[in-house]
Amino acid sequence: MNAGTGSPEPRETLAAERASALERLGGLEREFTGIVDSSASANTDDEHDPEGATIAFERQHIAALIDQARQHLDAIDAALRRVTDDTYGRCESCGQPIAPERLAARPTATRCVACASRR
Repeated sequence: MNAGTGSPEPRETLAAERASALERLGGLEREFTGIVDSSASANTDDEHDPEGATIAFERQHIAALIDQARQHLDAIDAALRRVTDDTYGRCESCGQPIAPERLAARPTATRCVACASRR
């Protein structure tokens, strides 16, 4: 905990976020494998079978969520490196501190609100 604020240290927050992201990624990967396995045994044709289009959509949807989870995990790992480098909480654009409220809502933030809104 940060002294006086009662808020957790960035490393603790990011570690919890990382554990949650890994759990989500694992669940999505299991779901993807299940869809692929069931579609392989069902012998559906994505192009001609009405069920095939639905299965293809589900597979692509889960694949997109997996990519998103991996990107989030990469952002968490980058934030943990910034904690180690003592640059966490500083805007990568202007160098000013990122508001604690922004970091509480988005622990992987790399820009202050002003710089992020200019993007």
